[in-house]
Amino acid sequence: MSFVLAIDQGTTSSRAIILDEKLNVRGVGQKEFTQIFPKPGWVEHDPAEIWYTVEYSIRTALENAGLDGSQIDAIGITNQRETTVAWESDTHKALYNAIVWQCGRTTDICAGLKHREPLFRQKTGLVVDPYFSGTKMLWMLENVPKVKAAAEHGTLRFGTIDCFLLYRLTDGSVHATDVSNASRTLLMNINTVAWDGELCDILRVPMGALPRIVSSSEVYGHTRGMESLPDGIPISGIAGDQQAALFGQAGFEDGQAKCTYGTGSFLLMNTGKHAVPSNTGLLTTIAWKLGGEVTYALEGSSFIAGAAVQWLRDGLEFFHSAPQVEALAASVPDSGGVVMVPALVGLGAPHWRPDARGLICGISRGTTRAHIARAVLEGIAMQQYEIIKAMETDSGISLKQLRVDGGASANNLLMQMQADFLDRTIVRPKMIETTALGAAFLAGLAVGVWKDLDELRQTWRVDREFEPKITAEEREGYVQRWKDAVSRA
Repeated sequence: MSFVLAIDQGTTSSRAIILDEKLNVRGVGQKEFTQIFPKPGWVEHDPAEIWYTVEYSIRTALENAGLDGSQIDAIGITNQRETTVAWESDTHKALYNAIVWQCGRTTDICAGLKHREPLFRQKTGLVVDPYFSGTKMLWMLENVPKVKAAAEHGTLRFGTIDCFLLYRLTDGSVHATDVSNASRTLLMNINTVAWDGELCDILRVPMGALPRIVSSSEVYGHTRGMESLPDGIPISGIAGDQQAALFGQAGFEDGQAKCTYGTGSFLLMNTGKHAVPSNTGLLTTIAWKLGGEVTYALEGSSFIAGAAVQWLRDGLEFFHSAPQVEALAASVPDSGGVVMVPALVGLGAPHWRPDARGLICGISRGTTRAHIARAVLEGIAMQQYEIIKAMETDSGISLKQLRVDGGASANNLLMQMQADFLDRTIVRPKMIETTALGAAFLAGLAVGVWKDLDELRQTWRVDREFEPKITAEEREGYVQRWKDAVSRA
């Protein structure tokens, strides 16, 4: 029996999942880590704590599976994508906290670069926004003396979390990132699939500090010097979390799309060999690279999804655990006219308004916690409505179904809302942890645990489908109320 370890390094926790070749989950480990907010709108993580939680999760998963580390055949990595780390090559130590994808500290830098946005769009498929890694690197070079000094000495290493983990897993012997993560930096040309000298010059990022760009499925290196694993295990799959989820959803064909509901929500549509430009505020990105062939995707990102439920739990203390939101929201037949725009860290696609903030409107004397909870779920679903409409416009494809995954996809009320607002079938697979599954697929393909995509396609199984239930008139009412609220956020 073959076993694949998937490391799923997310925004709020690190997970390790061990799968066997029949896709049975044999062991899971997970540990949350600290969210650091130095200033309003700033978000950081401690890279040392991230590494500790990864090792803890691996060790726990092995214990729960009853396996020894030597039984692992391959390791796959999936990660929060644009979050950026700077470290020193000699000591392997981070020079500053990781700047998280949600962080808005580079808003002014991005405003100063807006006149160059057509160039960035042409080469990277991205908009100039604090979301992406390049301006985070520039901020560190300008504001962190240790980063500037390491750049001058030639010992600076920049990378996204996948790159940082690969470096640590191999005891500093491999500095590489896959194409899906590189495509999120504002520094890689998605047409040449290489770092772009002109863009690196604009953002003043030394190319020598950047990792080697590799495919999403190949042997990059082997474990060395770890507490939880023996030396010599191949690390053979890497993809950013959203691309990994599309792969784990078996979204291998042109026009297939998925939405992952995590801290934020992320819609990706496979566009095959073609980098489809967007005229509606979406992103053109790379899904993965296999066997020398690049697959592209259209993407729409909402920065806040599950995090809005966490806010209800932690900030407003509406309930003790996030899954309780479903029962609370279902205790009323509708939101009572309340609309919530979950722009807690700005609006992503298709608006790209980092200055926007969360808004709750339509409150009356009759408004209860249940109405607000329901409005939060509706706001999460309405964000996907806007993105799907834009995606269909850009691609010329009318979706028949949307595959869903991530923790919040277990919320049946939210999934029914999604079907109602989109007027499309929502399909939830049996395994909703498709991000980790995609990383495992990519790693296993590289070492022969699975032979090809056809074998993987046969493993995908449906748990439940949600069909639209509301009328076109009701749907239009939701849309108009949403648009009015967004204009005020």
